[in-house]
Amino acid sequence: MLLIECPWCGPRAETEFSCGGEADITRPLDTEKLTDKEWGDYLFMRKNPRGVHREQWMHAQGCRRWFKAQRDTVSYEIQGYETFDRPLAVMSDDVAKTGGTSK
Repeated sequence: MLLIECPWCGPRAETEFSCGGEADITRPLDTEKLTDKEWGDYLFMRKNPRGVHREQWMHAQGCRRWFKAQRDTVSYEIQGYETFDRPLAVMSDDVAKTGGTSK
């Protein structure tokens, strides 16, 4: 089981969270001028890289707040997280080995 540390509630089981997909996707400003292909690309096309990736997560079974996590998609290791108010918090080596995050 993946242990995820909610920035507000602390470490919790992965089952308490909902992944919102790739982070840092910018919504187009003038959506009325987009072609169907451009709109479809914005809605559905994601990078899905192998390795380090930034994702949005919501603590669905807790505080219901959103935050971003930087995670290795190969090892599932969470390398850090950030809230929408605070930049990425890098994990210490001992926390990284257990699958959690540090503040």
